Amino acid sequence: MADAPQNFTDMFMRLGEQLRVPQFDMNKIMEHQQKNLEAMSKSWQAMASGASEIATRQRAIFEQAVQDVTAMVQDYKPGGTPQDMVAKQSEFAKKAMEAAIANTRDIAELVQKSTGEAFRIVQDRMKESYEEIKASLERK
Repeated sequence: MADAPQNFTDMFMRLGEQLRVPQFDMNKIMEHQQKNLEAMSKSWQAMASGASEIATRQRAIFEQAVQDVTAMVQDYKPGGTPQDMVAKQSEFAKKAMEAAIANTRDIAELVQKSTGEAFRIVQDRMKESYEEIKASLERK
């Protein structure tokens, strides 16, 4: 007659006993995973905050560009010498280029700040996790 089917969990428990595998503290494991989830949540919040700052800055850049073009159109006076027109166009192009460079730098700094903060949160949790594991192994 065939043996009664064994519970999968019971089989692993017996195997663990036979191999003398130390018992796991499920509360510690759950606590550890909770800390991991909290760190990931903080990291995602930092990224979302950074994305919000970037969107706000991009909106400000767009609004400033519209104001600059509007001011240029209002200041435009037909006529004048070709040299005057070229000088005005050159001055506007120079201002537009300087603004574009400054704005690009600002956006890049915001991206670097938000990703750096998010990475730091995860990195700190990894270090903390390593120390927790190391401490638990040293106790045994």
